[in-house]
Amino acid sequence: MATVLVFVAVIRRELNYLPDLLVPSDFSFLNQSYDWWEDSVLTLIYLVALGLLAYSRRYLWAVLKNVHVSLYLSVTVLAVIQYMGENAIMFPHAFGGIVEELAETMIYIIALLYLWKFTLSDFESCLLHKLNDELSHANH
Repeated sequence: MATVLVFVAVIRRELNYLPDLLVPSDFSFLNQSYDWWEDSVLTLIYLVALGLLAYSRRYLWAVLKNVHVSLYLSVTVLAVIQYMGENAIMFPHAFGGIVEELAETMIYIIALLYLWKFTLSDFESCLLHKLNDELSHANH
C-alpha cells in the first residue's frame, strides 16, 4: 500500500501542470481554494505513506535487499542521464528537455513494471525459504 501511495505522489508531482489545465482559477470548495485542497490531500498521502514505510521498515529493507543489482544500476544511470538532460550537461539545451523526459519516463516504467510483477506471496515464500536455510545451516 505504501508503495502505491508513493507512486501516486510521484506521478502527481510529475503531472503538476494538469490542475492549471483542468481546474478553473476561481475554484473554491468550502471556502478553500483548489491549492489548499490539493496541498492538504497530498500532505495526508505523504504522511500515510511515510507512516506505512516506517511501520514496515524491516519488510521494506528485505524487499530492497532482494532486488537485483542491475535494477538499481539501471535506475541510477537513468537518473544521472535525467539530471544531465535537465541541466543541459553534454546535451544541447533543446534536446536536454527531451532526454530528461525520456529518462524519467523509463524510470517510471521500470517502477510500474516492478510493482506490477511483484507478488507478495512469492516474496514471502522466498523469504521463508531463505530463513529456513539459514536456520538449518546454523543448527549444523
